[in-house]
Amino acid sequence: MAGQVEQLRRRMLSRGDQLYTSTLSVGEILVKPVAAHQTQLADRYLAFFQRPSIAVLPFDLKAASLYARIRQDPTIARPDAIQLACAAAASMDLFITNDARLSRKVVSGIDFIASLDRAPL
Repeated sequence: MAGQVEQLRRRMLSRGDQLYTSTLSVGEILVKPVAAHQTQLADRYLAFFQRPSIAVLPFDLKAASLYARIRQDPTIARPDAIQLACAAAASMDLFITNDARLSRKVVSGIDFIASLDRAPL
């Protein structure tokens, strides 16, 4: 999986694509270094997300409203619904996920949802 992510990121950079992620993703990435008291690693992760080529989407009132609608589908877990709501609130063209089940969902505000295995590399 790491190889696929690296390849996807290289293609994005070569095309000048903007990478978007949510504040939830950043928080999840920080859990292990914080738990291990690795403050320098946590700081490096935070610095990574402050790069100009990465935009961190907030879970704001618009996303909260969309979250409530997405959660009407009981097959979508809460964290996935937050991720999808943040992307939908920002009108994303493409949402890439590790969960192939999500790629079969239709979410207003997101043009395409693709699994990492089927992401356009």
